[in-house]
Amino acid sequence: MTVNDFDTGITDEVFTIKSTIKLLDIFDEIIEKKSAVCYDWAIQFEKTDKVVVIGTYFTGIGIVKKLSKYFDEVLLVDIYPHLEEFIDSPIGESISQEDKSKIKFSSDLSLIYSGDIVIDTTGFGGINEEQSAKFDVKGFLIEDPVAEDNDRLLENKNNIHERLSLVKSPKKAILKTKGLDTKTSGTMTLTIGVLTSSINKALSIEGVLYAACEMGFFEELIFKKKDIVGFFQAVSKEAMKISTINLFECDEILKEEISAINSEIIIQD
Repeated sequence: MTVNDFDTGITDEVFTIKSTIKLLDIFDEIIEKKSAVCYDWAIQFEKTDKVVVIGTYFTGIGIVKKLSKYFDEVLLVDIYPHLEEFIDSPIGESISQEDKSKIKFSSDLSLIYSGDIVIDTTGFGGINEEQSAKFDVKGFLIEDPVAEDNDRLLENKNNIHERLSLVKSPKKAILKTKGLDTKTSGTMTLTIGVLTSSINKALSIEGVLYAACEMGFFEELIFKKKDIVGFFQAVSKEAMKISTINLFECDEILKEEISAINSEIIIQD
């Protein structure tokens, strides 16, 4: 076993070990799981069909980058204009300039009806039932914001089934992501789930004094301060640090938690 990075602590016998995995890496791992199953569902349609993805943060940006490798035109619609910066950001799959040119961005909500295929990632408080009833498309995929059905209030708040029932489409489906007993399937929620579970596992290892993870309130940077550059600076740090007298590879703890997350497409009749 090789320990990638460590420092001595308050004495030479106490070490601080750091993960090589960064928060951004965890976001990308989760986004890849979600966008990969979306891609597999979407390629049943013609590549000339126009895809509209509603909602950027974070599932949406991962999906548009993945779908740009197949479809000729992918439109990302979001009410926050500054989120267009995510198209050129390091989050999500790396794509060529040619594929990137296929991605368009708009904050004009009337354009959500301009596609042949629609993917709604807006979750709680997003597209409502009245808006959903106006869709008449070849395919419609909606992300379930609930992960494990372990919170009654969130379960009651979740209206994706009502929204989906109102959509006119021969091919409807739900994107479902779970695995860590988190309350929601949001990428940030799952990332925090990975970190908290990893801390608990680290603390159970003999010789560990304490463990800490990067857990800033990143959504404030994105939506309140609108500081996308600051956000990427914050999430480019090592995800986990552990104080211990026993050197070990802490990346493995994070990898094990990430591997527990799975995404699937649930086809609706």
